[in-house]
Amino acid sequence: MQSKDNIDIAAIDVVFNRMVETITSSKDDIFIISEKSRQSFEEMQVELVIVREKIKEAINKSDNLERNTQAAKQRLVYVSKAFDKYSDTQIREAYDTAQVLQIDLAISQSEERQLRDKRDDLERRLRSLSDTIERADHIVNQVNVVLNYLVSDLKNVGQALEKAKLKQDFSMRIIAAQEDERKRLSREIHDGPAQMMAHVLMRSDLIERVYREKGIDQALKELRDLKSNVRNALSEVRRIIYDLRPMALDDLGVVPTLKKYLSTVEEYNSGVTIHFQSIGADRRLSPDIEVSLFRLVQEGVNNAVKHAMPQEIWVKLEWRTDKVNIVVKDNGTGFDKNKVAKGQSFGIIGMQERLELLQGTMKVSTELHKGSTFLFQVPYKVDGEIVE
Repeated sequence: MQSKDNIDIAAIDVVFNRMVETITSSKDDIFIISEKSRQSFEEMQVELVIVREKIKEAINKSDNLERNTQAAKQRLVYVSKAFDKYSDTQIREAYDTAQVLQIDLAISQSEERQLRDKRDDLERRLRSLSDTIERADHIVNQVNVVLNYLVSDLKNVGQALEKAKLKQDFSMRIIAAQEDERKRLSREIHDGPAQMMAHVLMRSDLIERVYREKGIDQALKELRDLKSNVRNALSEVRRIIYDLRPMALDDLGVVPTLKKYLSTVEEYNSGVTIHFQSIGADRRLSPDIEVSLFRLVQEGVNNAVKHAMPQEIWVKLEWRTDKVNIVVKDNGTGFDKNKVAKGQSFGIIGMQERLELLQGTMKVSTELHKGSTFLFQVPYKVDGEIVE
């Protein structure tokens, strides 16, 4: 008789693989729906721009026709009253002119109403598509979380169950940290390269029309702007790739990696000077701690560069016996700390969550138009043990 503690690993693998295949297939279907909706959304945006231009033209046409119609009516009244001064032919011409203009005005006003209705319908459909895209992306992200958890953490669950029981709290902390990184990366791609490329697509669709209507000089100006957008998107993609995991961190440690990273940030952000200082003898720590120290500085500097428009940023590491103090300071615009308290700053919330895992602390000092200062304290000792 088979013990209830024995595990049929082959059966678990079959069930697991089928589950992953089903979830992956469903995710792909949702992704296709999202991409088709996004394509329709972009096409409708271009169509909406064209319709709005036509509405302006129709309004101008109706206004001109209305003025001409009023003038023709006044002419008809005058001719009709002074019929003894004008021939029948002249009176008939005045009447026909007024009638034709009135018919043209009615047609123009009808076309204007139809264009307005089409504009309103396009705006409603765009709002509906935007909601559909947002819901689809949300579902895809949730499915990705499930898949990443299954593939990364449960692939060899049978063998893991045979060896030992997992420490549930520790595992959940690791999973939470992984998902936070995935959410951060998803937000950066969505808010950065994805938005930039969508804008590039729209601009490319409009360049041909600009060329036809405004000539080659204006079209070339649009192309130069488009080139600038593509360059910015490429820069953002390179930054995100580097942010995923700097290889120097494993080989050289925190301080050399931060020097290289901050130098790169300074290079890609002209007008910003970054000062770096490491006080005391830096030490090699566990990979998780080193990654967290790097991410804290990275998030602090990124927040300053993206939102504060600083001229100078100061980064300082102070290595103590049992902890490291990190200061990230800028002379930018500052921010409202109430927004952080209300959960409106994902970057700062991410830093707080990371520090909670490290049993560290964070202090923020900021004032509008007077810069910001972040002070992080990260202990080497966690639960009474030295982490090295």
